[in-house]
Amino acid sequence: MALVVQKYGGTSMGSVDRIRNVAKRVAKTYDAGNDMVIVVSAMSGETNKLVALANDICEFPDNREYDVLVASGEQVSIALLSICLKSMGYKAKSYHGWQVPIVTDNAFSKARIEEIPDTKMRADLKDGTIVVVAGFQGIDREGNVTTLGRGGSDTSAVALAAALKADVCEIFTDVDGVYTTDPNICTDARKIEKVSYEEMLELASLGAKVLQIRSVEFAKKYNVDVHVRSSFNDNQGTMVTKEDKEMEAVLVSGIAYDKNEAKIAVMNVPDKPGIAAKILSPLSDANISVDMIVQNVSESGHTDFTFTVTKADFKKALAITKETATEISAKDVVTDESISKISIVGVGMRSHAGVATKMFQTLAKEGINIQMISTSEIKVSVVIDAKYTELAVRVLHDAFGMSGKDAKGE
Repeated sequence: MALVVQKYGGTSMGSVDRIRNVAKRVAKTYDAGNDMVIVVSAMSGETNKLVALANDICEFPDNREYDVLVASGEQVSIALLSICLKSMGYKAKSYHGWQVPIVTDNAFSKARIEEIPDTKMRADLKDGTIVVVAGFQGIDREGNVTTLGRGGSDTSAVALAAALKADVCEIFTDVDGVYTTDPNICTDARKIEKVSYEEMLELASLGAKVLQIRSVEFAKKYNVDVHVRSSFNDNQGTMVTKEDKEMEAVLVSGIAYDKNEAKIAVMNVPDKPGIAAKILSPLSDANISVDMIVQNVSESGHTDFTFTVTKADFKKALAITKETATEISAKDVVTDESISKISIVGVGMRSHAGVATKMFQTLAKEGINIQMISTSEIKVSVVIDAKYTELAVRVLHDAFGMSGKDAKGE
């Protein structure tokens, strides 16, 4: 008998018929002799509706009440799935995040999980009950409802798998695995059978929407194998696991893109020690993450300081940055919301030179200008004009020979 954690996303839970299909899949795994913990997201589109309601009332809703609101979508999902399982003759019990409890810090909308006591769930599992948990949410130590950020149900599932020492964590979604790039852009993109935690961390952070980045961080930290699968078929998906030698043979494993970024440039900034901290510290204090950063070469004691943030944080970041610009006597603040980040990822970059050069040359041949560059040991990212996104992905996918049949890493 194995302990299996399964997560079903909003599309998988998007209608009563789809919830019935999820219940049948859960029942099939349970009938094979497994203990089951199920994590579900809100039904497709429901969280967006809740966000829109809050934004209709005011531009910047109170953080605590915002989390109370958006966490309510999962309540419907856990209840409907539990009702369905019980109607089929199975024991099932639904839990809000706070009922488990999934204990988090108090960073509303971006809370991080601190601990998950397993006493209640263990008792239910011992009794043969299928445990159904609301993803995306938790409770801080003051008793406030918190949420983990978009895609947070993935993190809930992996964290529960780690806490319970589950044998496997299966993430069911509307795609049947991790692909070399978005199949909607490259029809010859291939499914990858295995990808390392490190590569998946980069892909998740760079715009690939298969898994939330913090779920991969949890998986790596606690050595949880994560199987990404489709909820609409029985095909094998992609296993996210430890790096092995096969993976190192691949130069580039995947290409990610992210149109959900905006650029903010503080112009003619006094070039002196500590100026970057003065610009970025207020953003950090507001829990806004900055992605890519470029500071131009100083001219006449002044420089331009440019950075990117997510579009969700853009308005707030811009308002804060304008205040800072006035304080530091900068000339102006210029923005660009029509940008895209393109990234290539692969553990093989550690042992192969010239990858970045090949990327830059490929884009140059198509007349695509690079605005910003960022690198790590296993990835290269560039910011370009958003209108070239699809073209850039296609030519890079072709340049690095990533088309073809499903791969085990070669």
